[in-house]
Amino acid sequence: MDGIIVINKEKGYTSHDVVAKLKKKLNISKVGHTGTLDPNATGVLPILIGKGTKFSKYLINHDKIYEAQIELGKKTDTADIEGKIIEEKSVDTEYIKQNLTKVLEDFIGKQEQIPPMYSAIKKNGKKLYEYARKGEKVEVEPRKIEIYKIELINYKENNIKFIVSCSKGTYIRSLCEDIAEKLNTVGYMKNLKRLQVGEFNIDCAIKIDEVNIENYDKYLYTLEDILKETPILNLSSKKLNLFLNGVQLTVQNENGLYKIYVDNKFIGTGTVKNNLLKRDIIL
Repeated sequence: MDGIIVINKEKGYTSHDVVAKLKKKLNISKVGHTGTLDPNATGVLPILIGKGTKFSKYLINHDKIYEAQIELGKKTDTADIEGKIIEEKSVDTEYIKQNLTKVLEDFIGKQEQIPPMYSAIKKNGKKLYEYARKGEKVEVEPRKIEIYKIELINYKENNIKFIVSCSKGTYIRSLCEDIAEKLNTVGYMKNLKRLQVGEFNIDCAIKIDEVNIENYDKYLYTLEDILKETPILNLSSKKLNLFLNGVQLTVQNENGLYKIYVDNKFIGTGTVKNNLLKRDIIL
């Protein structure tokens, strides 16, 4: 029971709720996730099972694809539907119809984004939402992100629906606010659905209530599946103990991450730097 199950999270569940439910359903203690998805958001949530929890560092930097909806004319303190309305502004429908496609395209590329105050980013040892809940103001440093693609689905009744492909660390709530501002109004994120995390697509995701101890293996991605694009490095049995004990081995491979095999058995990962192989994760 080691690997990843891709959950199609429904509204109302926190990422922690999903982890807790799977622990109970599968009767296993080692369960984790690679990044939170807000309770109001739905979609792809990769869950690490058993020894798969060791592999989280290979997954947290994955690019993501979202389907999002902005409601224009209203701004909330949390930048999403959960917050209180703190500002209202008129919406020039004709202007938006004429300029929406161009405005969305202008967000494509590398840029700096200011995260929302209601986020788990830490500042001076405290999470930003802790400051926000107390009404305390702190300076939030911008983060480097990249928008690879953004595509309009539709615009009607002051609501914009679009699909965005973006880098790790992108806050869609902030993107929604920024898009609204470029359209000379305000807005908040009304709905969010995560369609893809790295290679894990919503088409291969399963709802939490459909998982059980009898069928989980049908949906389990093995640890080798997770690293399917990673090259293989074979070790002899003689070198295995040295490797397991942390001794760096001389190899002729290029720098990078490798899946390590001994006698056709996958035993973990190692990294090569300057012809030296160093132990990374051992199963």
